[in-house]
Amino acid sequence: MNEVVKFLKENPVQYFATIGADGKPKVRPFQFMIEECGKLYFCTSNEKDVFKQVKKSPYVEITTSTPEFAWIRLCGKVIFSDNKDIKKKIIESSELVKSIYKNEENPTFEIFYLEDAKAVISDFSGEPPKEYSI
Repeated sequence: MNEVVKFLKENPVQYFATIGADGKPKVRPFQFMIEECGKLYFCTSNEKDVFKQVKKSPYVEITTSTPEFAWIRLCGKVIFSDNKDIKKKIIESSELVKSIYKNEENPTFEIFYLEDAKAVISDFSGEPPKEYSI
């Protein structure tokens, strides 16, 4: 888990893939927020298309890479949470999120984690990929 969190924090722009209303893949930049109690948390607005997409099709995949061409693929099922303590931690950890949502009471502010997540970290070294169950 620590290696996955470290990889995501060191490469803060990730790409988040969902299935759109048209049944086709949709990918957009995203950012990992925090790890809490063994869960990887992200956030969004319930006014965005991505929120509607994961409500309908909750299985997603996230990827990013390093400048040295190592990459991670992270997949799992989105589970939304209304945990105010975690929302507050996310707000406090990100100036960008704080500037958008102001506080954990914002009705458009949604947080989620990935259930039964799997992560694979790979590179071009010839070594086998490292696999993690989260």
